[in-house]
Amino acid sequence: MLTVDFTRFPLAPGDRVLDLGCGAGRHAFECYRRGAHVVALDRDPEEVATTAGWLAAMREAGEAPPTASARALVGDALALPFPDDTFDALIVSEVMEHIPDDKGLLAEAVRVLRPGGRIAVTVPRHGPERVCWALSDAYHRVEGGHIRIYRADELLARLRGAGLRPYGTHHAHALHAPYWWLKCAIGVDNDTALPVRAYHKLLVWDLMKRPLATRAAERALNPLLGKSFVAYATKPRTPEPRTPEPRTAEPDAGRA
Repeated sequence: MLTVDFTRFPLAPGDRVLDLGCGAGRHAFECYRRGAHVVALDRDPEEVATTAGWLAAMREAGEAPPTASARALVGDALALPFPDDTFDALIVSEVMEHIPDDKGLLAEAVRVLRPGGRIAVTVPRHGPERVCWALSDAYHRVEGGHIRIYRADELLARLRGAGLRPYGTHHAHALHAPYWWLKCAIGVDNDTALPVRAYHKLLVWDLMKRPLATRAAERALNPLLGKSFVAYATKPRTPEPRTPEPRTAEPDAGRA
């Protein structure tokens, strides 16, 4: 299940791509299939080992061009082990909402992205995410859980503040929003409840079969219910002035 739309985030064979905070590797796999030289990086050794295994299996099965390459490694998003201007493209999918120093993460991402390169950033969308937080503390008050909710304009301000130039946005995964609302209402760890099991079965069917009806429904619902907000930006070839983020007005000290 891809969150990044590769028609808006084009890759060419031979591009150097970093999937930053790769998790289970879904975007790294797609970049590898498209002929890129991929690095999948995550702080979780188990996720990295799983991703490395799947990349090796893809290589053996001939699912990627022989000229492409891919590796997975454990690393810190706030101290990336790469020189400046290393990558042609970066993907940062469902990561920033977990990181206390999200500005530091973006600064590192911009550092290793070459001038003219592209970055795709995805975060949980404000509306559906706010519902999840209201329904369940357990959804986000866990180790490594979500620590903030971004509005679209806030995320775009973060990107501009890091010196990036946004060029497009969209929403994704509308069918997944009600699933997470159900889980939050019933219990995020309760996967045996009938409504949760039934909805999960629908999502798996949609993922495997890609039927026209559910694909059309999701496209129509994404602007309203899309679970993820996706933003695309480029790193200018010449440095741009940093754009200060909007500040919340301070209370008037002269009033009671």
